[in-house]
Amino acid sequence: MFRYIIAICAYQVGFLLAAKMTNPRVCVIGAGIAGLTTARYLKEDGINFTVLEATRYVGGTWRYDPRVDVDENNVTMYTSMYKHLQTNLPKPTMELPGFPLPDDAPSYPGWEDYYKYLQSYAKHFDLEKNIKFLHNVISIKRDENVWRVKHKQVVTKEEFEEEYDYVVIGTGHHSKTHMPNITGEETFKGTIIHSHSYRVPDPYKCRRVLIIGAGPSGMDISLDVATVSTTVFHSHHSTAEDLTPYPENYVKKPDVKALSESGVVFVDGTFEEIDDVIYCTGYEYYYPFLDESSGLSISHHSVIPLYRYLVNIHQPTMVLLGLVVRACVVIALDAQARYTAALINGNFNLPSHDEMMAEWQRRYDVVKSQGKPLSHIHFLEAKEDEYYADLTKESGIARVPPVMFKIRINDIKSKLENLLVYRRYTYKVLDSENFTTTLDTVQNERKNESCVP
Repeated sequence: MFRYIIAICAYQVGFLLAAKMTNPRVCVIGAGIAGLTTARYLKEDGINFTVLEATRYVGGTWRYDPRVDVDENNVTMYTSMYKHLQTNLPKPTMELPGFPLPDDAPSYPGWEDYYKYLQSYAKHFDLEKNIKFLHNVISIKRDENVWRVKHKQVVTKEEFEEEYDYVVIGTGHHSKTHMPNITGEETFKGTIIHSHSYRVPDPYKCRRVLIIGAGPSGMDISLDVATVSTTVFHSHHSTAEDLTPYPENYVKKPDVKALSESGVVFVDGTFEEIDDVIYCTGYEYYYPFLDESSGLSISHHSVIPLYRYLVNIHQPTMVLLGLVVRACVVIALDAQARYTAALINGNFNLPSHDEMMAEWQRRYDVVKSQGKPLSHIHFLEAKEDEYYADLTKESGIARVPPVMFKIRINDIKSKLENLLVYRRYTYKVLDSENFTTTLDTVQNERKNESCVP
C-alpha cells in the first residue's frame, strides 16, 4: 500500500548532503529532553546550532503548570504534567548519560524532582545560551537545498526567517489530544476533559467519575482520582492480567457505548450515573509547521516514512526525535540525539534512499501481517535493545547497556503484580547486563480521603 511513497526523483537532492558538510547550520525545535540532549551533543561536537523554544522554560512537558489551555503569551500549554505525577519508570532508566539524578531523588522521581534535574542538566552543559526562548515555529519549508524556518517572538510578535542545513524536531507528541467520538457526548451535563488538562484530583471530591483508557495516564489518574471520589468507573479493554488490589471505590468497566445527560451506557448493557468524564485516550502526531515539502506523510497516529524510527527518508537532513513508543523514552531520546549529532558531524553516512525505504518497508510489512494498525510502526516493545544495538553499529555511538531494557521488562511485570506497590522498588545497576531490586516496606501510598462535601 505504501510502496508508492518511494518517489525517488522528487527527493533525491537530500542525498547530495550525505558527505560531511562544512560548518552545517542546525535548527533544533523544542527545549525538552529531545532538544536538550541534542543541544548537548551538537555542542560537544562543535556544531553551529540554535534551539527554538516557544515558552520561557526548558524541560518541555516535565514542567508543572496549573493552567491548561494557553499561557500568559497566549501560547498553547504543551505540558501535561499533573500535581501528583511520579515517573512510571525507575531512576536508572530516567538518567541521562554522564549526569546522574541526585542520590536523594526517589526511585521513581516526582515531576518536581525531574524538572529540576532537567534544569540542572541545561545549566551543567551550558545550553541556554544557544536557546531562543519565546520563539514559536510557524513554518519549516524545504527550498533550494536548505530548510527555511520561520518563527515568531511570542511577546513582540516579530517574525524571523532563517536558513538551516539540518532540522531536528524535538517537540514530541504529547500536546495534541486525541478525543474519542462517543455517541451522546453532546447531551452529557457533567464535565468532560482530556488527561492533558488534568492537574489535581480536588474537583472530583465526592463525585462519580468515568475514566476512559488504560495507558499509563489512565491507570495513574484513575488511582489519583480514587483518593477523593465516591466512585471511579474505569472503562478500558486491556487484556493484561492485572493482579492489583484496587480500592473499593474503583470499578473496572468495559468500553463505553454511549453517554446520556447524567450517565453512561457500556457495551455490556450496564448503566451508571456519573458526574464527570476524563478521557485518557492519548495524543495525535501534530506538526502544523510542516508542509508537503518535508516529504512526510503525517496522520493522527503515524509519521512516515522514517528510517531507524527518526530520519526523514525523503529529506534525510530532517530528523524527528522521540516518536518511539513502548520503550525507555529518556534512554531512547538520548541515543537518538547522539545518533543525530554523529550524522550531522559526518561520522557516518546514511544508506541510500532505496535501502532506507527497504528497512522501513520491512517494518511496515510486519505490522500489517500481524493485523495491527499503522500506529504500531512506532512501537519498539521487545525490539528495544536490538534498536540500540543497530544505532551503535551504524553510527559508532556508545551502546545503550542491555540492562536498561531488562529493567523496563521487570518494571512492566511489577506493575501487573501490583500497581499500588511497584514504585516502592529501588533498582541498582550492577553492570551492563545485570541489576538488583529491593522493596521499600514502608507503606506510603495515598489513602482514600473522607468524602464529606
